[in-house]
Amino acid sequence: MSDVIIKVDGLSKDFSTTKALDNINAEIHNGEVVAVIGPSGSGKSTFLRCLNLLEEPTAGHIFFEGSDITDPKNDINKLRQRMGMVFQQFNLFPHMTIMQNLTLAPMKLQKKTKQEAEDKAMELLKRVGLDDRADSYPGQLSGGQKQRIAIVRSLCMQPDVMLFDEPTSALDPEMVGEVLEVMRDLAKENMTMVVVTHEMGFAREVASRVIFMEKGKIIEENEPKEFFENPQSQRLKDFLNTVL
Repeated sequence: MSDVIIKVDGLSKDFSTTKALDNINAEIHNGEVVAVIGPSGSGKSTFLRCLNLLEEPTAGHIFFEGSDITDPKNDINKLRQRMGMVFQQFNLFPHMTIMQNLTLAPMKLQKKTKQEAEDKAMELLKRVGLDDRADSYPGQLSGGQKQRIAIVRSLCMQPDVMLFDEPTSALDPEMVGEVLEVMRDLAKENMTMVVVTHEMGFAREVASRVIFMEKGKIIEENEPKEFFENPQSQRLKDFLNTVL
């Protein structure tokens, strides 16, 4: 059986006069951590958001675990339950406790009992060191704590792949490390992850593959050591010179 969990075939996305993605082909393999980097406006976040159809592609196909998610006959909401998504902003419900935020989707979508959902949520909260905040409200948490909760919320659905859209970019610098630590732990457990990030240290240390995008195209991709130490394209060399 193929270990390709996501296959992208000829993906394009147009926004009125702008071509955000231009005929992208890519594969994400089971257990891989793929970091997607590039300058602002290069199409990184659009690419990620197309992977679970938060953005509708203009052309091309995306296969997730063998199902073409761009085919209207497939139930995208069902497929999305197996794809966790973590955004720059935490998107927690402010009027609900942390526990209520974490158990809502498993109870509603997966028909878990309250006890089952709470047991799983507490197990995951312990893993990220926030089990003492189960009864707190999001407004009582720091940005780093909220983002760790947002990751746990996705994990409560027991997804097969996690998509991260610049998960640390809205955080104060001292809070970035605690979120990256949770992501490092997930990588050690072979969670398949696609991470749009500006954190070059994370891409170098944790990713199994790094993709560089510009102007809606994949310019270069490689394993991290080769990617950072021996870039092939002049554009990647220039980019790395400005960010490293």
